[in-house]
Amino acid sequence: MPSWAKDTAEGVVISVRAHPRSSKCGIDGVVGDALKVRVRSAPVDGKANKELVETVAEAFGIAKSRVEFASGESSKSKRLLLRGLTAADAEKSLRPIPI
Repeated sequence: MPSWAKDTAEGVVISVRAHPRSSKCGIDGVVGDALKVRVRSAPVDGKANKELVETVAEAFGIAKSRVEFASGESSKSKRLLLRGLTAADAEKSLRPIPI
C-alpha cells in the first residue's frame, strides 16, 4: 500500500500537498507521505481547491463527484476521500498527467 493512501469504509483517503500558482497542473510525484499536486489557480475563493479536485479526479480516472475533502481545505496539506476506490486501486489507477 502506498504511504500516501489509507483505506476507509467509504473509499481511500489520500494525502496531498497542494502547490497553487504553478505554471502547469498535474501530480508531480510523492513528497514524504503525500502526493505533490500542482494547480494553476491561486488559493482565492476556492478556485485552487476546485482545480485540485479536477486534477486528482483526472489523475485517478474517476468522476469529480467522487472526490471530496476529508480535511485541510484551507491548508496546503490536504486529505481527499476518493469514494469507491481502495488504496491498491488508487495506486494502480494513478495516471501521470503531463506537467
